Amino acid sequence: MMDLAALVRLAESSGASDLHLEPGLPAAMRVRGALRLSGEPLPARDLLETARNLLPPDLWGEFQQRRSADLSRTIAGVRCRINILHSARGVGFAIRLLASFQATVEKLNLHPSLKKLVQNPHGLVLVSGPTGSGKSSTLAALIQEINLTETRHILTIESPIEYTFRPRRAYIRQREVGRDTPSFEQALLDALREDPDVIMVGEMREPETMRLTLSASETGHLVLGTLHSATCAEALNRIVSAFPAEIQNSVSAQLADCLVAVISQRLRYRADLNIRVPECEILIATHAVRNFIRNRDFFKLATALETGADQGMWTYQRYQTWLDKRTNWSFPTQEAEPPDTEPAEAEAVVPTAATPSPRAAPPTPAATVPPRIEIEVEESEFGKILKPPGV
Repeated sequence: MMDLAALVRLAESSGASDLHLEPGLPAAMRVRGALRLSGEPLPARDLLETARNLLPPDLWGEFQQRRSADLSRTIAGVRCRINILHSARGVGFAIRLLASFQATVEKLNLHPSLKKLVQNPHGLVLVSGPTGSGKSSTLAALIQEINLTETRHILTIESPIEYTFRPRRAYIRQREVGRDTPSFEQALLDALREDPDVIMVGEMREPETMRLTLSASETGHLVLGTLHSATCAEALNRIVSAFPAEIQNSVSAQLADCLVAVISQRLRYRADLNIRVPECEILIATHAVRNFIRNRDFFKLATALETGADQGMWTYQRYQTWLDKRTNWSFPTQEAEPPDTEPAEAEAVVPTAATPSPRAAPPTPAATVPPRIEIEVEESEFGKILKPPGV
């Protein structure tokens, strides 16, 4: 029978960011953005049985109706974000391996000016980019910056929870959509009565989620959220365009008033470092930028980015120049993590052949493990310092 824990260990030791399992096909691992096949074709029966073991009975019924399910588990000591799906061949898996190192601005090789964005007491900070660009890692690093420096109440709303935080100076609550709250919308409505200082919205997809996020940022909260878009201007335009035409003017005005900054990022592989590093475009909400947003002149934001270096703005080109001059790089796997004194999270129950438990297996010698090439804890790497929620 297929051993999911062994496949996860293999993917981790190979430096993969994602593991794909499909009936009738070999396991596929994404390493430095490219897919690599490994092993023999996987039996459909084994994948179906693995899905049954991972999903509790109530979620199994929902999975049979929706034909997909999202969850997070620790498998073979690796925190994973798992999507289980039906395809033409049967039940398959898309597994994101979340790196174990602690996410901070420094360890993700981000520009230190990003720390200033979370010093604002209220407003909206957006992190945008295509899928797999490190948005979640950057968002987690910003949350961790608050956690390490300020005594604020942080509430995260995610689907599912990817990176768990251990409170340091901050008081942190994490809610998972589908388990702790029925929807993003309900969680945001609840948040206004839960006295948070900072709200993190895992993903802004629906117009109602966007509307409530804007409202929360107007009522004295610092709100951090993510969007799928390639540039800062596209992210803002996407929010406004999600609403009916008759109210887009009022939404634009609301967005202009509450915006603090937009970070748009992508990952670029550096062969000289053997890691992928984030390249960012950073838009700061100056008076000129707010006027462009209010008038829906999103095409003018490119000019504001070009001329806004003194206000802390970065174009992709200027950011690349800074990266090319940088000499002090962080390599997460080369840094020892402090011992975790918190209770360990239970391993996910997965069917295995008659093999020892993953925890009982002898550790792989460090010399045989290639360096990780993923920035993502992706977006986030809190395994050793963050206390996982009960799942």
